[in-house]
Amino acid sequence: MWKRSKVTDQTAAGQAGIKKKSKVPGVMITQFKEDLPEDMSTPDFTRKPIALTIQQGKTAVFKAKVVGNPTPTLTWGRANGEIVFHADVCLQKYDEATQEHTLEFPKVAPEDADTYKCFANNEYGRAVCTVVLNIIEVGFSKAKELQKAKGESVPDASAFRKSLRKRNADGTRSAQPIDPEERVWEILMSAEKKDYERICCEHGLKDFRGMLKKLKQMKKEREEEIAEFVTHISTLKHIEVNANDSATIELDMDLKDPNSKIFLYRDGVMVPFVEEEQDAVKHSLKQVGKKYVFTINNLSAGDAGLYSVDVGGVNVFSTDFKVPEVDFAVKIKEVKAQEREDALFQCVLTAPMNEIKWVGKTATLTNSEKYEITVSEDKLIHKLFVRDCMPLDAGIYAAVAGIKSCNNWLVVEADKDPANKGKKSARKTTMAGTVDDEEMQRIAKEQQELHKKDMEKRLEDAKKAQAEREAREAAADTESELANKAAAEARAKARAEARAKELADAKAKELADAGAGAAGTGAAGGAGIDGTDGGKGRSGAKAGATAGVGEGAGGEGDSFEDHDGERGGKGGEGGGGEGGEGEGGDGDVEGEGEGGRKRRKHTGPLVQDTVIGDNNHEETTNQQGETSGKKGKRQKKRNVAVEEAIVDPGVHFHAGLSDCKAIMGEAAELECKLSSEDCEGIWYKDGNEIKSSDDVTISKEGTFHRLKIHKVTEEFSGKYKFEADGRKTEALIVVEDPPRFDAEALDAFKTPVTVKKGQKATFNMPFIGREPIKIQWYLDGEELTNEGNIKLEHTESGTRLLLTKLQRKDSGEIKIKLKNEFGTVEAFSQLIVLDKPTPPLGPLEIVEASASAVEFKWRPPKDSGGCNIGNYILERQQVGRNTWKKVGPIGPENKYRDTDVDHGRRYCYRIRVETEMGTSELMETEDIQAGTKAYPGPPSAPKVVSAFKDCINLTWSPPANTGGTNILGYNLEKRKKGSNLWGHVNPPDDMIKDKLFGVKDVNEGIEYEFRVSAINNSGAGEFSTPSEFVFARDPKKPPGKVIDFKVTDSTYTTLSLAWTKPKDIEGVEDEAKGFVVEIRPAENTDWDRCNSNAITMNFYTVKGLKSMAMYWVRVSATNDGGQGEPQELDNYILAMPPPVRPRFTDAKIKSFMVVRAGNSARFNINFEASPWPDVIWLKDGVPVSKKVTVSNAECTSQLLIPSAERSDTGIYTIIVKNIVGQETFSIEIRVTDEPKPPGPVEIDENVPGTVTVSWTPSPDEKRDDRLHYMVAKRDSSKRTWHTAADRIFNNKFTVCNIMPGREYQFRVYAKNDMGSSNPSESPKWLISTKKEKFTVTIPESKPCNLQSPPKFLVPLKMHTAPQGYECYMSCAIKGDPTPHITWLRNNISLNTNTNYFISNTCGVCSLLILRVGPKDTGEYKIVAENSIGRVECTTKLSVRE
Repeated sequence: MWKRSKVTDQTAAGQAGIKKKSKVPGVMITQFKEDLPEDMSTPDFTRKPIALTIQQGKTAVFKAKVVGNPTPTLTWGRANGEIVFHADVCLQKYDEATQEHTLEFPKVAPEDADTYKCFANNEYGRAVCTVVLNIIEVGFSKAKELQKAKGESVPDASAFRKSLRKRNADGTRSAQPIDPEERVWEILMSAEKKDYERICCEHGLKDFRGMLKKLKQMKKEREEEIAEFVTHISTLKHIEVNANDSATIELDMDLKDPNSKIFLYRDGVMVPFVEEEQDAVKHSLKQVGKKYVFTINNLSAGDAGLYSVDVGGVNVFSTDFKVPEVDFAVKIKEVKAQEREDALFQCVLTAPMNEIKWVGKTATLTNSEKYEITVSEDKLIHKLFVRDCMPLDAGIYAAVAGIKSCNNWLVVEADKDPANKGKKSARKTTMAGTVDDEEMQRIAKEQQELHKKDMEKRLEDAKKAQAEREAREAAADTESELANKAAAEARAKARAEARAKELADAKAKELADAGAGAAGTGAAGGAGIDGTDGGKGRSGAKAGATAGVGEGAGGEGDSFEDHDGERGGKGGEGGGGEGGEGEGGDGDVEGEGEGGRKRRKHTGPLVQDTVIGDNNHEETTNQQGETSGKKGKRQKKRNVAVEEAIVDPGVHFHAGLSDCKAIMGEAAELECKLSSEDCEGIWYKDGNEIKSSDDVTISKEGTFHRLKIHKVTEEFSGKYKFEADGRKTEALIVVEDPPRFDAEALDAFKTPVTVKKGQKATFNMPFIGREPIKIQWYLDGEELTNEGNIKLEHTESGTRLLLTKLQRKDSGEIKIKLKNEFGTVEAFSQLIVLDKPTPPLGPLEIVEASASAVEFKWRPPKDSGGCNIGNYILERQQVGRNTWKKVGPIGPENKYRDTDVDHGRRYCYRIRVETEMGTSELMETEDIQAGTKAYPGPPSAPKVVSAFKDCINLTWSPPANTGGTNILGYNLEKRKKGSNLWGHVNPPDDMIKDKLFGVKDVNEGIEYEFRVSAINNSGAGEFSTPSEFVFARDPKKPPGKVIDFKVTDSTYTTLSLAWTKPKDIEGVEDEAKGFVVEIRPAENTDWDRCNSNAITMNFYTVKGLKSMAMYWVRVSATNDGGQGEPQELDNYILAMPPPVRPRFTDAKIKSFMVVRAGNSARFNINFEASPWPDVIWLKDGVPVSKKVTVSNAECTSQLLIPSAERSDTGIYTIIVKNIVGQETFSIEIRVTDEPKPPGPVEIDENVPGTVTVSWTPSPDEKRDDRLHYMVAKRDSSKRTWHTAADRIFNNKFTVCNIMPGREYQFRVYAKNDMGSSNPSESPKWLISTKKEKFTVTIPESKPCNLQSPPKFLVPLKMHTAPQGYECYMSCAIKGDPTPHITWLRNNISLNTNTNYFISNTCGVCSLLILRVGPKDTGEYKIVAENSIGRVECTTKLSVRE
């Protein structure tokens, strides 16, 4: 089952989590920052909510009080689901007087029972507490039982949802418009919770809580249905109108079957579409991966409706598209703005709209520091302000209103002032794009009048329609009354005839008695035909319809299907008759005759009083009529038509009051507009009537009523009300006192301050505003503080900035910023520090170096010191001499012509800059020779501008070295490809004056190259490098798009591309000669070339990408005819390697590690995966503790346990996971130490020749499951210790081959993975031999039978061994003759299996398994048999990992 993901209880990224204790129990405080500023604190509760247990239907209230600086914001949540804030469900309030936050449930329901959380947040921390709400359910089961008792079915959301389904066998919907009830539920199931209340109001749903309950069940069922076709669904974007006259519906789906059919419906009718996005097609579907985008092109009013997306036969998403009747009366204009200037776009609509959509460079714009969106009071003028325009803000901006849109350019001109080069220019206070506000207001007023006339016309049409409808209903009523009258006369005549017949009949008495009995339960009534006559009477006997003592008429109405209402039966006149009241459907029936009998009353279920709709349909007939039994009249009721009648409301508000924020000391005005000029009104403030005074002016101008406060003070804050003709409107005036500057002081502050180097500068700024006010001074965007040469002084009414010992680098923009709780204000000025200029800049540009004059230029100084340049001071030295000649000041122009030169001499110049602040350092030029032959250098290689079959146009750049004189002209030569001879293009005596030339002496189809030389007074210089070869033929056509453009490989920094050369189409697209690759980051709009020159290969690798960044890539083919149309990839590319499932790359990874307690444990593992995976370490299935340090690097991870303890022993698992898959590996880390020795050792002899050594377990045996024992033996004959047995996992061992007369001693060692313990020694063991006198007594020979069947002296024991360790099984057997021993595992003989070591020594039988594995688990059996008998013993071996 799929679910939309949601994030709850978010915490800010990067915030530290320092837990604190609260004085109030049950409150948890998290501090985000380690050190808090002075006077700042984290949130805390002084009063927390109290748990409640309350009866269903009562009002539940939680109250809380919080403290903290800054003031915390308080929010509520619940453990299961989300809180639905609605007037009938839940309300959140705040009382400023008591500073209490409340969460109120007006009428609690069982589904409100939950654990609720209260969050108090500010920028320094969070406080959380929980509270439980318990509900005692009452009455709901009785209501259900009552419904069942009356035979009514209990509403079931699933049954209701199934009733909405109308589908064909192939899953498509039936070809008919969607039912209104089905429409509203489809809208609700795809809507957001915040829109529920609006949708219910629009469609007349009043039971909000019941709607939520039914909607919850319907959503659950739809999720189950969707799960059959869709694995995951998210990113559901409702229909959105774009600036290109189209609308889109977006959703992300992961289909289980890619071949599942997708349908699009509008108002229940299927809409055909194509699966390729095309502008010429009305409806199209574009799929990019799991993303589906439906596009509706060429929007019109007919495109409005409910759009539904179905997969298979299941609806997955619905969105309601409404098309308002609105257009642009004035469209937005092109705006040209200077850098750092504000720009304004504005438009006028033909009908009021609360807001329109603004789009800037394909992105939707919202209110922010950069953009401000405003709407006029009449909702017709919409404005977009672009603050502080920068070159990056240039582009196309669009306004979208309904399905109409308009767009235009924002052009931002960069600051060209050389003084600001490399520096941020000053913020400008001007506004670009402003137009005549009066003209805009005039147009808006015209549109408002047109809109008003249109609405009045619609009102009149509606009134006419209603009058015509009422006339038709009145005519139908008249016809109905005439028909009723005729029917009544017919009934009276029939009754008279029946009575005469009864009197004439002799046997009338008997028949009359029967008729009277029948009349008791309902005599003859009028026959109701098609609902036009009275109720149909019920008869108590067969003759009751025709005869009776009383004249009965009317009865209980069985069925009415009348358009206007129902008519009851007419009361009878006879004494025994019983009149009746008719009623449609089930209703109360009450009749009374003149006979005075007790009247009968029948009560049925209550029905709805008023029905909206057409009652001709059988299912919608639910009418109620009532007619008196005596008067026989009916109550007239009318059905309300589908189209609601519009009634003139009298005097009403065209525009109500709006809340106003007033500035202290300034004027404030409230205004409203009535529908009539003749109506007077009264103004109230906080419930008290107010009138005009010296401070307040109340005025009326036509239909506009205004209240103006001339100078706002605190006392004017409050709620204002205007009341007229029973109608009223209210608004709040909130008095604010933001910081602000005096106008004269601000003008003085804006004047730039100019000082000399080393002097001081002072900036004073008085201000007013409510304290506390935060004052900040900035220099070129950097905040200033009291230090060094900076001194800040603040008072209650002003602030002062003093800068001392100023340097030239201190010049820049001075900004003051004031801020309090009501707002922020800024002011700008300029500081100019004057200093000596810097030296002039080279290189020197020699204009002329002839025999009679030397002329040259240089560049101005980088910094003129803030002053205008007065003069340049020059000195000249003839090369070879030591003296400098002062040429003198030459003025502010940066060039000089020296005519006092000798032919062939070389000169050097010194240049200084002079300003009012002094003279700069000097710049010395290189040597300049006068009058020598200096040929110019080579020009640049000629470039081909265009080529034709009879002309080739060339251009070139002049040489960098002109030879000291002006260039007079150029010589041009050509050469055919393959030839060594250059030929003149122009005659030698007719040089080319311009830097371009058209060569016409060419032959079609021949390939040429060209070179050029420059000519000055000395002559022609050397030739340039040859141009590229060019054919003399007409221009080629640019190539087409490349084919099969794809990505072949990618890494985090590179991207490999490949494509196929485009096809040649003669006369349309020529052959491609090269290719150009361009790339664009997703956040930028400009394309960057990856290769400066066209490449000839059909593959390329883009380098230098940013890891995991998104890029768009395209390739263009190029040839001599130009660059073709680029081919772009269908989707953006992520800079990352191709997806790779995580895999461990180490050849051998150990799965077991032993660490001595106290030492550190370190484990490294290498892996490969793409994209970068998440690495998780677990210990025994749960995340590792904070003690364990995990270090992750690229393709490697390290686990470090510093100072390991025995509790760190366990199975450590690493999980490497990315979007492709995951891989895991586990290692057992055992932390242990050298074991403690075992306890006392005891020796016992059970069988002659053997001893059993037993000992008390080592204290470490319980903590170390791999601990085992080793037994060593020493006898008196050898006096050396040797191992008797090792890897013993119990506390007993039997030693064989004990010789009498020898003294034995045993040692027992405890061993584990770290080594062995100190030994525990046994007492000495000796079987002494008694030496007696040897005598030989020959006994009498008599037979002796020593034979016996096999018998176990010591049976086998149960064994549990760790995997990979030894296992030793043994038992003791006696028998004569010596029994044959057979070992079996799972009844399979092991005697011939070489994996088991089997021995039989003096009746002690043993089985040794060298390395125990899982395959060794099972039942082991030893069978001993001889000629006398057979015996067996079994045991089980368990292997643990």
